[in-house]
Amino acid sequence: MTSRTVVVTGASDGIGAAGARRLRADGHRVVVVGRSPDKVRAVARELDSPWFVADYARLDDVRRLAAELDAACPRVDVLVNNAGGGFGPRTRTVDGHERTMQVNHLAPFLLTNLLLPKLIASRAAVVQTASAGARMFGKLDLDDLDNDRHYTRRKAYGDSKLANLLFTRELHARYGGQGLSAAAFDPRTAATGFASDSRNLLRPVFGRPPLRWLLGTAEKAAGQLVWLAEGVPGRDWQSGVYYSRRRPARWVPPQLRDDALARGLWERSAARVGLA
Repeated sequence: MTSRTVVVTGASDGIGAAGARRLRADGHRVVVVGRSPDKVRAVARELDSPWFVADYARLDDVRRLAAELDAACPRVDVLVNNAGGGFGPRTRTVDGHERTMQVNHLAPFLLTNLLLPKLIASRAAVVQTASAGARMFGKLDLDDLDNDRHYTRRKAYGDSKLANLLFTRELHARYGGQGLSAAAFDPRTAATGFASDSRNLLRPVFGRPPLRWLLGTAEKAAGQLVWLAEGVPGRDWQSGVYYSRRRPARWVPPQLRDDALARGLWERSAARVGLA
């Protein structure tokens, strides 16, 4: 297998760290990104990999991260947008956006767009960690992306993960013809630290010790991340598709089929992060 340069965000622990370890063991150059300097440094030292820090609740951090990655990486073969999570009480970021939507969607949207020239030149793949929460809880309203009118913690999470899927689809629609590939995957449930700071309906599944034995491991969940990162688009998987268990997801949110919504979300997101 040809060695690739793979950037993994959210690589401090959980699925991101597990995926980074497997990719590094397979001989790839892995670049790890995380919010906690101590955690991401520890993973980077273990893997002998370059590392960067960014807090996705601050879009200036994302802009700085993009500039640092562009300078440090002559090419990027795979960008894994894995950073994100479920959060507690509703808050707005310093940029004025609802935190869950910014961290899970707007920040990776901005990072990907800022790196687009390099990604296109590298004929890269963009891999997005999604969630069944998109189907369970998501229902996007382009005029209320911050859920000012209908906020609940699980709806904020579901909307942000639905946005990930629509972003993946629209990324393929806009840039697939230039050699860029994009796919999203459902990691299923895994015993990680996800939603450990949240008291919402997701926590009984993702955060409470009595149920953790029912869940898969982060290592198992990372299998699809590694499969997509190492696979060949068009042969092993198809660009623009949402995967579950290495197959196109059978159950998808109805809004994922809405071309106008995907285009509209892209335009609204670009305006919100200063790209329009």
